Amino acid sequence: MEHGEAAAHSAHFALESGVVLLAAALLFVILFRKLGLGATLGYLVAGAVVGPQALDLAGGGEATLSFGELGIVLLLFVVGLELAPSRLWRLRNAIFGLGLTQVVACGLALTAVIWLASAYPMATALAVGLSLGLSSTAQVLPMLQSGGNLRTPVGERAFSILLFQDLSIIPLLAIVGALGAQGAGAEGGLGWLQLPVAIGATVGLVLAGRFLLRPLFRLIGRLGEREMFVVAALFAVVASAALMQAIGLSTALGAFIAGVMLADTPYRHELEADIEPFRSILLGLFFVSVGMMLDLEAIAAQPLFVLGMAALLVATKTAIITALGMLVKLPWRSALALGLLLSQGGEFGFVLFAEGQRGGVIDAQTASLFTAIVTLSMATTPFLMMATGRLRRPRTGDDQVREGPEGETPQALVIGFGRFGQTVAQMLATAGLDVTMIDKHVPQIDTAEEFGIKVFFGDGLRLDMLRQAGGGEAELICFCIDGKQLEADFLASVREAFPRAALFVRTYDRVHVMKLAGADIAFQVRELRESAIAMGRAALDHLDTDESEIERLENDYRENDMARLQAQIEAGDLHAGKERNILRGRGG
Repeated sequence: MEHGEAAAHSAHFALESGVVLLAAALLFVILFRKLGLGATLGYLVAGAVVGPQALDLAGGGEATLSFGELGIVLLLFVVGLELAPSRLWRLRNAIFGLGLTQVVACGLALTAVIWLASAYPMATALAVGLSLGLSSTAQVLPMLQSGGNLRTPVGERAFSILLFQDLSIIPLLAIVGALGAQGAGAEGGLGWLQLPVAIGATVGLVLAGRFLLRPLFRLIGRLGEREMFVVAALFAVVASAALMQAIGLSTALGAFIAGVMLADTPYRHELEADIEPFRSILLGLFFVSVGMMLDLEAIAAQPLFVLGMAALLVATKTAIITALGMLVKLPWRSALALGLLLSQGGEFGFVLFAEGQRGGVIDAQTASLFTAIVTLSMATTPFLMMATGRLRRPRTGDDQVREGPEGETPQALVIGFGRFGQTVAQMLATAGLDVTMIDKHVPQIDTAEEFGIKVFFGDGLRLDMLRQAGGGEAELICFCIDGKQLEADFLASVREAFPRAALFVRTYDRVHVMKLAGADIAFQVRELRESAIAMGRAALDHLDTDESEIERLENDYRENDMARLQAQIEAGDLHAGKERNILRGRGG
């Protein structure tokens, strides 16, 4: 009886805590978004306010943290999905050159700063310094996307650096764990053994993904059960994470490998779209729990250290990354923008601090202090970007030359890869455009793959799918699907979600054109109209009709047809303008 009452009380408390956490997160995220400071800070402040050292409305943060860490797991899964071999190859110089240099230079420089400015031993300074060398993917990428800057030279390099930072989590976890194990004496060698074990596990998981997961997703695609994609994706993530945990490695490593296993499949964008809501919510809970666990008393005891170290962190990273930007031929204004954009500590620093605590190389007070320092550095980024806006703005003519996207984001999306979509995609590709094709029919995707063409699986009539496929950066979205699936309301929502993209639409017939009359469409064509006109021209030519007469007849038909269509649209009646029907009175 007592056990049942305790369980009921625990469930009731968990429900109340959930309501408080969600309400606080909602309030502070909306507030911080309105202020232009980003969602990450909103979550952190919400956690600090309702946490045990402030209002104490939701208990401790440990339980929330253990649940919220799934957000980090899913974030690394999504990062893995972005690392298809072909994409890595196109971005190899920026990722592995600039990214590696930034992680090493900033990590070692911050290690030196911490060691010289404090009494920490070298192992602790190195563990913390390497952790602070990483920036906040969760904060920077939304800033780039919302400003439409992801495809600028600064945006491309920032994305490449963040991508390498995310990838570097794997060796950094091993290094920080090894530093702790090394301090433990007899077990010191175990930390360094994690890397070859991780490599062996990686190879095994990639083979499993190749020969087990890909056929599984092909089967699910043929069945058309969308919710099964979510179940199968979560299974892949959790199973890989559990396997890594079972052999003593990081769950984040397992999730990353699960993403890489599926990165080169046609189902990548569908998986990203399905996982994104879980990732966003759980990552938000992770930040809330970090805010709840901030040791405000330790911070209050050393406020000058926290403020001073946060200033040194931002200044050191800004200087180094700005210099690196100039070395890769960015103008100094753009290099400064890159430096300021990546000047903060990142959310993966929290993961590395936790790893350091487990290994004993970082104590709880140090982890609390540097968690506060990272949080404060995040708070400075939007202010620094706003304060230096005029200084960083290029002079007239400075921004005339822009580099290509290097395959990072598509210039055009082609939705539907049937006979119609294939022709559109091939013409765009012939012009040198970076095109992403999406289709939801697995046999069509498999046939395209036989010819070396990558077509992604997904429903192109879902906004989240278009967003995951790069709709926010695309200049064209071409809807080449057959039938009357497109609706005016959907096209209006696409225009609102992706204002920079021009919409090109394949319509089915006159009735479909009338239904879409109010939509903001750059170009539309009835699917059989132009081919029928081509056959009519060929028939007239066969009858020895003069070429100029064929041109006149075609123009007359087009003008008459458009006038009739306009009358039908205005009247909302297919029978309107029937007096213009050239075939009227003939035959019978």
